[in-house]
Amino acid sequence: MNSIDLDVIRTALDWQGRGHRVVLGTVVRTWGSAPRPPGSLMIIRDDGQVAGSVSGGCIEDDLIRRVAAGELAMRLPESTVYGQTAEEVRRFGLPCGGSVQVILEPLGAHSQLRELMVSIQQHQRVQRRLDMATGITSITPATDGDTVHYDGRSLTTVHGPRLRLVIVGGGQLSRYLAAMAVMLDYQVTVCEPRNEYHEGWESLEGVTLSTHMPDDLVLAMKLDHNSALVAVTHDPKLDDLALMEALRTPAFYVGALGSRHNNAQRRQRLLDFEVSPAEAASLRGPVGLNVGALTPPEIAMSIVAEMTAMRRGVDLAQPLSKWDSSTTVCALA
Repeated sequence: MNSIDLDVIRTALDWQGRGHRVVLGTVVRTWGSAPRPPGSLMIIRDDGQVAGSVSGGCIEDDLIRRVAAGELAMRLPESTVYGQTAEEVRRFGLPCGGSVQVILEPLGAHSQLRELMVSIQQHQRVQRRLDMATGITSITPATDGDTVHYDGRSLTTVHGPRLRLVIVGGGQLSRYLAAMAVMLDYQVTVCEPRNEYHEGWESLEGVTLSTHMPDDLVLAMKLDHNSALVAVTHDPKLDDLALMEALRTPAFYVGALGSRHNNAQRRQRLLDFEVSPAEAASLRGPVGLNVGALTPPEIAMSIVAEMTAMRRGVDLAQPLSKWDSSTTVCALA
C-alpha cells in the first residue's frame, strides 16, 4: 500500500519517463468549506490524464482544460484561485461557498520528485520548498509543526509519514487495520512479541514489525500528538502494558478492542498501574465507531473512521447528519 502523496509522485515520474509534460497542482489555501485540505496533490498530463485530486471533482475539468490550452504553468509555477465570486461557486459547483487556491507547477529535472519519492519510501518526513520565480526546489528534513506554507514567493509542502500508529497484536484484524492505516498515510508499527503471529508481515509495505514488549516499545517511540495506539490482542498481559504507557502520552487516540464490560474492567485495572482517572476515561473502548461491524475488515474500517474523526476534532458524542454538518455535506458532495 502507498500513501496518497507517494501514489501521485510515482505516477508523475512514470508519465515523465514516457515523455509526457506533467503539471503538479497543490492546494495551498482554502476558505469556507473547501472539499480538499491544503497540501492535497493532483497531477495533470499533457493529454488530459489526471491522478490525485485538489477539489474532489469540482475544478479538475477546468484545470485540465487550462493546462492543455497552455494557459497555466507552461514554464514557471503559477497560482490560481477558484470560488472568488458567487458566480464561480455556482459555475464550478464548489460546495458551501468554499474557495480554493492552487499552485500549478510544471515538472522537470529540477523538481526533485525522485529524491522526494525515495525519502517517503524510507519513511522520512521532509519538506519541499518551491521557488515560484525559478521553479527550483529543495528538500530538507521536516520538523514537528511544519505545515503547508505559501507566501507568494515560495511554496513549502510537507511529505512523508505525518502520523504514527502502533497496533498491539499481530492477528487477522491487525493486518486489515495496518493496510487501511498505511493508505491514510500512517507509519504503522505492529507490536507482537508472540512468535506465532510473525509470519507474513514482511510483505506489507509501510508496516514495521516489533517483537519488543508493548510497554517498552511505547516508551521507546515517545508517542506524540500525531500518534495513535490500538490494542487488539484480548490479552491483558499485552494490551494493558501498552495502554498504561500510551494513556500517559499526548497521543491523540488510544483504543482497545473488547466489550463495554471488558473495557470497564480494563479501566479499573489501569487505575492500579498509576493511570489517572482522567487518563483511564480517555481510553476509546469498545474501539471503533458503532457501524454494526462484524467482520475483521469492517471492524478495522470502524477503527480508522473513529481515529480520523478524533484527529479532525469531531465531537463523537453528537450525532453527525448532513443537515447540521456543512463539512459532511461537502465531503459527500
